[in-house]
Amino acid sequence: MKGILSLQRTAMAPFKASTFISSNTSVALPLFHLNKIRPIHLSIAKSSSYCCSCSIRLTHSASQPKQHQHRVVCRNVVEILEERGLVESVTSDKLKSSCLDPTDSPLKVYCGFDPTAESLHLGNLLGIIVLSWFRRCGHKAVALIGGATARIGDPSGKSLERPELDANTLETNTLGISNTLTRILGGNDNNDSINLNKNYNFGDSSLIVLNNYDWWKEFRLLDFLKQVGRFARVGSMITKESVKKRLESEQGMSYTEFTYQLLQGYDFLYLFQNKGVNVQIGGSDQWGNITAGTELIRKILQVEGAYGLTFPLLLKSDGTKFGKSEDGAIWLSPSLLSPYKFYQYFFSVPDTDVVRFLKILTFLDLEEISKLETEMMKPGYVPNTAQRRLAEEVTRFVHGENGLKEALKATEALKPGSETKLDWETIEGIAEDVPSCSLDYDKVLNISLVDLSVSAGLFESKSAVRRLLKQGGLYLNNNKVNSEDKRIEADDIVEDFTEEGPHGHMHRANYKVILSKYVAKSFLT
Repeated sequence: MKGILSLQRTAMAPFKASTFISSNTSVALPLFHLNKIRPIHLSIAKSSSYCCSCSIRLTHSASQPKQHQHRVVCRNVVEILEERGLVESVTSDKLKSSCLDPTDSPLKVYCGFDPTAESLHLGNLLGIIVLSWFRRCGHKAVALIGGATARIGDPSGKSLERPELDANTLETNTLGISNTLTRILGGNDNNDSINLNKNYNFGDSSLIVLNNYDWWKEFRLLDFLKQVGRFARVGSMITKESVKKRLESEQGMSYTEFTYQLLQGYDFLYLFQNKGVNVQIGGSDQWGNITAGTELIRKILQVEGAYGLTFPLLLKSDGTKFGKSEDGAIWLSPSLLSPYKFYQYFFSVPDTDVVRFLKILTFLDLEEISKLETEMMKPGYVPNTAQRRLAEEVTRFVHGENGLKEALKATEALKPGSETKLDWETIEGIAEDVPSCSLDYDKVLNISLVDLSVSAGLFESKSAVRRLLKQGGLYLNNNKVNSEDKRIEADDIVEDFTEEGPHGHMHRANYKVILSKYVAKSFLT
């Protein structure tokens, strides 16, 4: 049986031996694992709308014939997206007018997600946000998983060809992404989604999840060349930005990648013709692929009414991509990144980015966001107030109300001196997000806290422990330790459960204790 000793860093810069320690901030600690027989658990604590109400109505009675569908339009979704900085380009201004006409049917909008990983990440969140805005304004949303196109690999924004994925990996990734999309956007039968969006009337605009492999798997090459290839012009395809950059590079572009825009273009044609989808959305790097679809629809079907809309990529104010951290991608799946760590990522957004992210990543009313921005400029503003609101709103959208509660509870539990009860579930939720190690239960019980702090890797020396203890910066289970003679007692250990032994006796099955370190650092000048 394994347990975890968790050590969390809370300083903004690495701790140096040459610095003085006081009692106001925190230091960084390494990660290591020691698997033993009967473990304990230790952890270092951390110091430290917007709504468009639209609906679809049918007006008829038992004695009257059914009338045509009539939309009650309160706001134009394209205008909303423009106000919030979520529109880069549109293929036609007619898209905006289509949103305003109450006699028209609701738009059916799709966004594609290639299953190149088992979870979507922060870079995909804007597509989900924009889909949700269309739904909130009475339109219908379609999430298309690229089970076929992922076998090719989208060259957009890539300097090298994507690695080939095997069938089993694609199947696993497809399932994971489908679950993520359904959990976040949900359908009418998704309780979490209904509770999450209870202030909005989605009508019949539930989410539809499709996989393009379903229509590509039987498509023969000769049929594709005859039905699609003959309408594609190589000159036009070469001028696409995603192709042009790769052709100019040393690596060049394979014919396989070159055909990607036709595959995505045909997806739009297929959905337009068979599913009634008339709008495709995507990041600005998808403009070439989207226009390939509108061109095919116009040439092959010889009809109008297919539109494309792109939104800016999620970037920081310095132009770098927002969605990566030192530890890797910011995943939207709780199995890969806990709600607590997801929350903390947004809580650490710099002031220069927070207002823009409130506009594009949340559904807060713009007036409320403007008030937060004004407060940031006033004397007495509590630092990170806007970031806290951003973290709460985005975490609630991605992980639901329960996920937000989990994140807030874990955040509170990691504060030194916090009155939050350190039960087993709280500790378990923190364990995966902080550096940790495991030790034998017998090697912890009755041991000196000073010795344990060193053996657990919390400090490099006993003198460092004693120095911090005298400054009032050492905590055990959120309680300040005042004596260096303190030893770990049975009451200091948090048990998660008991189980029946071979002779019917109940015995301890797992043991956990939180060792918290709250220190400050000041630099020599």
